[in-house]
Amino acid sequence: MVPPSEEEVMVSSTQQFERIRKRKKTTSGKRNKRDLRRNGTPVFPVHPEGYDASAPDAKRLH
Repeated sequence: MVPPSEEEVMVSSTQQFERIRKRKKTTSGKRNKRDLRRNGTPVFPVHPEGYDASAPDAKRLH
């Protein structure tokens, strides 16, 4: 039987749970940002009511 090396020693439960909590917090933050980006600018009309494209002061489309 091989004696355990320093790499095989178990970490404390506190240390383990702190890492898990940090990972979950980071992941949820990424998901939140992704959802906010997806629901970004609402759809709105390019030309509001009463817009006349043939008016002399109308913006030209390129």
